[in-house]
Amino acid sequence: MTNAYDSGAGNAGATMARFRLDGKVCVVTGGARGIGRAIATGLRDAGGVVVLADIDLDGARRCAAQIGAHAVPLDVTDEQSVERAFDAVVDQHGRLDVLVNNAGIVRNAPAFDTDAAAWRAVMAVNLDGVFHCCRRAGQWMARHGGGSIVNVASMSGSIANRPQPQASYNASKAGVIHLTRSLAAEWARERVRVNSISPGYVATELTQAGLANEAWRDAWLGATPLGRLATPDEIAPGVIYLASDASAFMTGSDLVIDGGYTIW
Repeated sequence: MTNAYDSGAGNAGATMARFRLDGKVCVVTGGARGIGRAIATGLRDAGGVVVLADIDLDGARRCAAQIGAHAVPLDVTDEQSVERAFDAVVDQHGRLDVLVNNAGIVRNAPAFDTDAAAWRAVMAVNLDGVFHCCRRAGQWMARHGGGSIVNVASMSGSIANRPQPQASYNASKAGVIHLTRSLAAEWARERVRVNSISPGYVATELTQAGLANEAWRDAWLGATPLGRLATPDEIAPGVIYLASDASAFMTGSDLVIDGGYTIW
């Protein structure tokens, strides 16, 4: 005989099972360190078969050995490199279920001091690279029953950060958010879901220089209601949710994880 408590426990178990990624092949670009490493570790813990795709192949291999993942070389700015990387993943693992586009760079420079080359360097990684990887992975997913793509955008895609100038980064991440919506609309009938996450300030190598600047650090923390930076491990669960069947009715959405920064 099943009582109400047993029924509730069973339902909870079924709900938690939807967050699992057992046997699913998950590619994380820029996965050798920082947020990418935390995401890769979280996907592994959820049962995923994780592949770190990174321009720093040595770093990716070291990380892969430490967390029980695989590594492939990838330069997201090079379409041929993107094709080779995803072909290698499918050749080795036979499938591709999840893509997390995490690779990114930032340049804190005033717009007046940003020449065309500097602008293009940021766009090539942060926006063009996301498109190249989405397109290649999306083509395979569309032919094989669907999949989930999670693009790492930023709260900077919705606001202009202060006090540091970073117009190129902000514009690139705004592009990622709208690219996510556009691809989600286009690929929904192919059962390819595309969502994004928008972290706030996270304690990684990318923010170390900013934290060393007292004025910047005080401004960042003072404008964040929770009064601190996130850790990479606090970003990873949002990606797992979007990658898994727990978010099966969610596409074209941007999940903001910013400690409340954008509510003020």
